[in-house]
Amino acid sequence: MTAETTSGLILIAAAAAALIWANSPWREAYSSLSAFTIGPEALHLDLSLATWAADGLLAVFFFVVGVELKHEIVAGSLRNPRQAAVPVLAAVGGMAVPAIIFVLVVGLSGDRTAAHGWAIPTATDIAFALAVLAIFGRGLPRALRTFLLTLAVVDDLLAIIVIAVFYSSGIDMVALGIALAGVAVFAVLVRTRTPRWWLLLPVAAIAWGFMHASGVHATIAGVLLGFTVPARPIRFDREPRTHRFDEAVRPFSSGIALPVFAFFSAGVTLIDGEGPGGVLLQPVVLAIVAGLVLGKVIGVLGFTALVTRFTPLRLPDAIGLRDLLPVGLLTGIGFTVSLLISELSFPDTEHTDGAKIAVLIGTMLAASLAAALLRWDARKARAADMNEDGAVDTDTARIGDD
Repeated sequence: MTAETTSGLILIAAAAAALIWANSPWREAYSSLSAFTIGPEALHLDLSLATWAADGLLAVFFFVVGVELKHEIVAGSLRNPRQAAVPVLAAVGGMAVPAIIFVLVVGLSGDRTAAHGWAIPTATDIAFALAVLAIFGRGLPRALRTFLLTLAVVDDLLAIIVIAVFYSSGIDMVALGIALAGVAVFAVLVRTRTPRWWLLLPVAAIAWGFMHASGVHATIAGVLLGFTVPARPIRFDREPRTHRFDEAVRPFSSGIALPVFAFFSAGVTLIDGEGPGGVLLQPVVLAIVAGLVLGKVIGVLGFTALVTRFTPLRLPDAIGLRDLLPVGLLTGIGFTVSLLISELSFPDTEHTDGAKIAVLIGTMLAASLAAALLRWDARKARAADMNEDGAVDTDTARIGDD
């Protein structure tokens, strides 16, 4: 379940199953299943299965993202500002340009009601993107994976900030305070000599529940809880606790949480109402697809080219600008976070179906083009100084090497 290729294939299978079922003669059963309500009404947690998947299960995925972010910032690729500067700025470009393209396309179409979805094409699905790189990037420098991981992690961090700032409303400060207190208690427990799961899980559930009640999107609780996990060995640990928690939770996140969310989120019915044409011709569809496929490439490649040309900053050893063409397309694989932002942007059904199908189309186009360009890049001869820093590249590790 933790293998990048396996998790990516499971995600695709879950989304495909939902799309097929939602457009089959039994599509009413899919709708009924998605809308089936379960949970304690007294706690205002009588939610539909689709909402439980988006707010509950996806919080597990964001916990893993939080743990990964914490490790990268403290002990990983983001700990050295100079080395992290180029992928960080590339991530900023990869979010800004798709948002601008979305706003321009929607604005020119005259559909002002869709402008709230500007953040949909800005996200990157780490698991899916790394899966495509692992399969089709064999023979390319392993540093390219680190660059993509750093870029995607920063992308996710920015997406989390966007969700917290722009997609939260009617904040209940009391509930938010209790949620943050729960996070603080979790932070204390996670630093004890032997953290007990039977204590951590209830505290995490309380923090999630009050975050949900506060009006801030519940997945933010997962990120904050992940940030509390120590990223360096403490109390005679042999390895950082971020590694232990990642290994413990990632199988559930990759094998259950993400596929279930994809199953309930990707089931867009195209054959009812105006039919496929009515959905696919919406301006929001073109805006999202253009943002994911073109905006990401222009943002990542353009910002990196400007930074490396006009500042002393350089790409990591063994990576050249040509390698960033497929990387830019890989960041256009929005999927999980883009689907989530689609639901947050358009709670009505007028644009939701179009936004979701656009995310699926954009993701598939970006993944297919990235796969082809990765193979093209792997076959081309490489220079002795790919990053043009004046020194011969010494990083000879390749993707696919044992």
